[in-house]
Amino acid sequence: MAMLLSELYGKGILTNTGNKVGFVEDIILDFEDGRVARLLLTKIDDLLSTKNTATALSKNSVNFERVKSISETIIIGSEKA
Repeated sequence: MAMLLSELYGKGILTNTGNKVGFVEDIILDFEDGRVARLLLTKIDDLLSTKNTATALSKNSVNFERVKSISETIIIGSEKA
């Protein structure tokens, strides 16, 4: 099922155990693979202005591979081992 990227913005993100993670504020695309790479819990500009961008990105985003379902909210599974 296809979905517009604009439909992801503002959606709540919950873990599959019901814990609230945050809301989609921005999206990182992987143009080489043609897919969504990460859902950001803060605006990309805020992350880029931090001292350690890599750490901030890790703490404030969700790898899209964790997404299990998308409807009114986005449900994610646990981190990959």
